[in-house]
Amino acid sequence: MLKKKDVEKIAKLARLRFSEDEKENMARELSKILEYVDKINELDLDDVKSGSDVFEQTNGLREDKIKSGLTTEEALQNAPARHGQFFSVPKVIKKTRN
Repeated sequence: MLKKKDVEKIAKLARLRFSEDEKENMARELSKILEYVDKINELDLDDVKSGSDVFEQTNGLREDKIKSGLTTEEALQNAPARHGQFFSVPKVIKKTRN
C-alpha cells in the first residue's frame, strides 16, 4: 500500500498539487493499480508472443532511390516573401535586456 508520503513525492516530480483528501484517495487508487500489475507479473508468459508480432507481418518499406527534387525557383515560386534564394519570414524572437 502506498503511503501519503509516496504520493507527495510523485506529485512533486510531476509538478502536481493535491489536497490532503486527494493525496489519500490517490494513494488508494495507485495501490490498486500496483496490485493489479503484481497479478499480471504472476502469469507465465514465456510462450506468449509479444503484441508486435501477432500477425507476423513485415514492414513494407520501399527501396531508397535518389531522384531529383525541386529547384530553388520552384520551391520559392509561391513564397509570400523571399530574400534572394531564401524564404523571408517575420522575426519571432525578440532580444530582452537583463
